[in-house]
Amino acid sequence: MSTVLITGAATGIGNLTARALARAGYRVYASMRAPGTRNADRAAELHALAAAERLDLHVIELDVASQESADRAVAAVLDDAGSLDVVIHNAGHLVTGYVEAFTAEEIAHLIDVNTLGVQRLNRAALPHLREQGTGTLLYVGSTIPVTTPPFLGPYVVSKAAMDALALVTSYEVAPLGIETVIVMPGPFTEGTDHFPKAGRPADSTGVNVAYRTLDPLAARNEAATEGLFTPGAQADPVVVATEITRILSLPFGDRPFRSVVDLTNSQVEQANAAVLEARSDFVRRMGFEQVLHVARA
Repeated sequence: MSTVLITGAATGIGNLTARALARAGYRVYASMRAPGTRNADRAAELHALAAAERLDLHVIELDVASQESADRAVAAVLDDAGSLDVVIHNAGHLVTGYVEAFTAEEIAHLIDVNTLGVQRLNRAALPHLREQGTGTLLYVGSTIPVTTPPFLGPYVVSKAAMDALALVTSYEVAPLGIETVIVMPGPFTEGTDHFPKAGRPADSTGVNVAYRTLDPLAARNEAATEGLFTPGAQADPVVVATEITRILSLPFGDRPFRSVVDLTNSQVEQANAAVLEARSDFVRRMGFEQVLHVARA
């Protein structure tokens, strides 16, 4: 069975996906920051699960904000398993607040984690995937580049940038036998640490006063998001883990480029279809048809 490395597996979608894939028979390396200290309890839970259910599930340290950490994690997987087949980019952080209230440095830090963290891990893993001539890069993105809600500005920017990075990288790795999958979850207000641990601008007092007429709207951001769900729907992020497991069970090369897991009926699939048609036509007219298809051994 394939070897999988997943980032951000301490909590939320990453943790649920690590468990689901291990139970499906994959060799899973669930990575997180500081598994020996700040995330020791979460690492211990995964170790206990692996022992109790006899799963091929391992915890390793990986901080996507560090190239050295990404390099060490990939090397550790290769040393231990001898192979790496699937890289799941899941780590990320949410911030809320008025865009003007964030300094450029604060926005840059969020992009560093949510977007450049992907680039760091790709740089660590792609040399191996290129050498073996096959592999899968799976990105846990968001519907946000399509829906673009207010009061989450820096987060929207970082996830849109990550989506674009995944897309343009796919052009260059597809002819080398490496496929790309972008899973786009809609909002989930429970079962993840996104909203409870959402960041805010460090010093926004003056800016907040200037935007006080919008405070009633911003204050009900989470409640407004919950109101989007189909009545009676179980808005549990485990559905994302289930979809990732389903996708990876499909034959290599037959996996969807995009998959939307959205319980808010936000017409993201329709928007994706229109953009795909326009983008593919543009690339074909440039004479670059080859980059649209994954080469198969």
